[in-house]
Amino acid sequence: MYPALHNCKQRSSEMELHRLAPLLLVCLCMLLPRAHGSRKLYVAYLGERKHGHPDDVVASHHGTLSSILQSKQEILDSIVYSYKHGFSGFAALLTKEQARQLAELPEVISVQPSRRYKTTTTRSWDFLGLNDKVPSELLTRSRYGDDIIIGLIDTGIWPESRSFNDDGYGPVPSRWKGVCQTGVGWDRGNCSRKIIGARFYHAGLTKEELKADYLSPRDARGHGTHTASTAAGSAVEAAGFHGLATGTARGGAPRARIAVYKSVWRSAAGAGVGTTATVLAAIDDAIHDGVDVLSLSLVVEENSFGALHAVQNGVTVVYAAGNSGPAPQLVRNTAPWVITVAASKIDRSFPTVVTLGNKQQIVAQSLYYEAKNSSGSTFRLLADGGLCVDALNGTDVRGQIVLCAAFQSPPFLLFPIALSNVLDAGASGLIFAQYSMDALDVVADCKGIPCVLVDMDMANQISNYMADASSPVAKIEPARTVTGEVEAPAPKVAAFSSRGPSVNYPEIIKPDIAAPGASILAAKGDSYALLSGTSMATPHVAGVVALLKALHPDWSPAALKSAIMTTASVTDVRGMPILAQGLPRKFADPFDYGAGNINPTRAAEPGLIYDIDPSDYKKFFGCTFKKSVQCNATMLHGYQLNLPSIAIPDLRHPITVSRTVTNIGDFNAVYRAVIESPAGVRMDVEPSVLVFDAASKVITFQVKLSPLWRLQGAYTFGSLTWLNGQNTVRIPIAARITIHDFYADVS
Repeated sequence: MYPALHNCKQRSSEMELHRLAPLLLVCLCMLLPRAHGSRKLYVAYLGERKHGHPDDVVASHHGTLSSILQSKQEILDSIVYSYKHGFSGFAALLTKEQARQLAELPEVISVQPSRRYKTTTTRSWDFLGLNDKVPSELLTRSRYGDDIIIGLIDTGIWPESRSFNDDGYGPVPSRWKGVCQTGVGWDRGNCSRKIIGARFYHAGLTKEELKADYLSPRDARGHGTHTASTAAGSAVEAAGFHGLATGTARGGAPRARIAVYKSVWRSAAGAGVGTTATVLAAIDDAIHDGVDVLSLSLVVEENSFGALHAVQNGVTVVYAAGNSGPAPQLVRNTAPWVITVAASKIDRSFPTVVTLGNKQQIVAQSLYYEAKNSSGSTFRLLADGGLCVDALNGTDVRGQIVLCAAFQSPPFLLFPIALSNVLDAGASGLIFAQYSMDALDVVADCKGIPCVLVDMDMANQISNYMADASSPVAKIEPARTVTGEVEAPAPKVAAFSSRGPSVNYPEIIKPDIAAPGASILAAKGDSYALLSGTSMATPHVAGVVALLKALHPDWSPAALKSAIMTTASVTDVRGMPILAQGLPRKFADPFDYGAGNINPTRAAEPGLIYDIDPSDYKKFFGCTFKKSVQCNATMLHGYQLNLPSIAIPDLRHPITVSRTVTNIGDFNAVYRAVIESPAGVRMDVEPSVLVFDAASKVITFQVKLSPLWRLQGAYTFGSLTWLNGQNTVRIPIAARITIHDFYADVS
C-alpha cells in the first residue's frame, strides 16, 4: 500500500498540491519551514475542489481559517499556500491547538503536520553516497574532480545551460592541448573554463543527414548535453521537469572540465546518426588533447582499436552496454580494456493515481503534469484500444482515455505507435499496459494528453471494471515525486539494459558494472529532462572515474576499473540481492550487472587492485581476432587476462586461471579467500591466504575450476572475495560446463 498520496508541482512562484482522493490523508511534500515561533506548518485537506473560480476557493480557505484565527491579518500571516486547482486545501502555520481546532471543523477532512521530503534532480548521486550538501569524503578529498578532464564523445553540447557555468574556476589546465572549433551557432566564446575544448566530426554523413543539426559542436538533439551534465555538470539549484524530480542538478565530478567531441548527429527523424570514422577520429583527438576519461554513451561497432589506443595512453574509456535487454547476448562495447556500463534504477518513482468510476484507484507511473491552462483532472470515458498498433479509425475514442496493451512486445517499440494512433483518433488520455521497462521517459512528451504506464495486473483490473460498467470512466491525476527506500526499493537492473554473455568476447564477463540509468534528470538545451538508458549510466561511471583519478592520479585505467568493480554492491538498500527487471524479474547475475552496482565511496579505497600491463591486451587482441591463429603459450586466453572477473565459457576439464593483486592499502595486511563456487563447479584457490608487507606488495594466486559432472550446461555464477578487517575485494565468476562444440542453450 502507498502512504497518503501527495503531489508537488511548481507553478510560477508558488507550490501547489494537486487533487487527491477524498478519503486519503494529505501531507505537504516540499521543503518548507518547520516552525515559525511556536507555530508549525500543517496541511489541511478539504476534499475535491468544487467548480468555481480559483479566487473563490482561496476565499473559502480564508473563511475556514477565520473560524480559528482572530483577524484577517493573522489569516494572511498564517496561510502559506492555497491548493485551488486540483483539490481544495491549504498549508498554514498554526499552533498545535489551532491545528486541533481546525481538524474539528466539519468541512475539513484531515489536518496533518507537514513532512519534509528530500527531492533532488540527479538524485542518483545522493543515492550513490555523493551528497554535496553534506559532502562525502570522496568528494572533498578529490576536490570534486577539480582539473580532471572528461571527454564526451556524443551529440555535442548546449553551452548556455546553467550546468556549464564556470564561475569560480581557475585557468584551463596547462596540459590541455585541445581546440575550440567554431561553426554554425558556435564561436570561441562558447568555450570557457568549464567547457575547455570542442570539436565536431561529420565524415561519412550526407548533406541531407546534416540538415537537421548544427555544423558545429552545438547539440541539437540534447543527448550530449544530458550526458555531459550528468558526468561533470556544475551545481544548479531548483532544476526539475515541470515540477517533478526537483532539486539541485549536478554532475558526479562537478569541478571537472569538459571536452566535447561531437561525433553523432541529429537526423531528420530525430535519431542520432554517426559513423565509426567519426568516433575513431574523436578518440584520436581526445588522446592528443589530454583528456583523462572518455565517456561514450554510444552503441556502435566495436571501436576496439581506438579504445585500446586510448587505454594504452592512460585514458580510461567508459562505454554504454546498450539498451537491448532483457534478452541475453546483446551487450555491446565489450572489449576488455573498456568499462562497459549497465543501467540500474534509483530510489525515485513518479506514481500517478488513476481513479475509476467505481472509486477504485490504480497507482500507475507517469511524468504527467497539468499544463498551465489545464482545467484539471476530470472523469472521462474509457475505451479499449487493444494493442493500439493499428489506426483507431474504426472506433470513436474522441475525448476518451484509451487502454492499450503491449503484452510481450518491447514497450518502448510499441508505445510511440500506440501514442500516435491515440492522438490521431482525438483521444484525451492513454493508459499503456506493459511489463516493467524502467524507461518512463517514453511518456515525457505526450502532446498535451496524460499518458500513464501500468503493468498487466493493473490493466486486467481496469478491463474487469470496463466489462462490468455500462459507461466506464476514469480520471488521471498528475504525477508526484517519491524518493526513499520504502517507496522505491533500489537499485534494480533496468529491463532495457543489455545483458551478457558477450558474443565477441565470451571469455570476458560483460557488462562490467551497473550505474543509475533510469529516469535520470540532467540538462537538455536550456532546461532539464528525464531520460533513461545505458547512455545515462555511462557518464555516472565516468564521473566516478574522474573523482578517483583526482584522488589517485597514478592509477592506470585497469586499476581504476578494478577499484570500481571489486567494491561494487550486489545487495540493495535492505541487504537483499539486487533484482534484474525482465521476463520474468529475477535476482541479478554478472551478465546483468557485471560486478554489481557502483559504490563510489568504497572504490576510493579498494585495498587490492587487479592491474594489467597494456601489452597483454595486444596479445589477447591478436588471439581473438585472427581466427586462423590458434592461441598458444605466447598468446593469452581471455580468461588469463588479469581482469577483476573470471569467465570460462567452455569448461570441459579442470582449468587453472592466474590472477595478480597489488596491495595499495596498509603495508601489513592479510587477506583470506572466501569462495562461492558456481553451481556444478568445484573452485580451489591457492594460496587461500595472502600476506602483504612492505617488501611484498604484489602476489599472484591461482584459481582452479573443475566440472563436477559431465553435461551440456548453462552458465552458473559464483564469486571470489578477499577479506581482511577493512576491505572486501570481490570478483564475479561465470562458468559453463560443456561436452559438445554445438549447443542451443548459450546463456
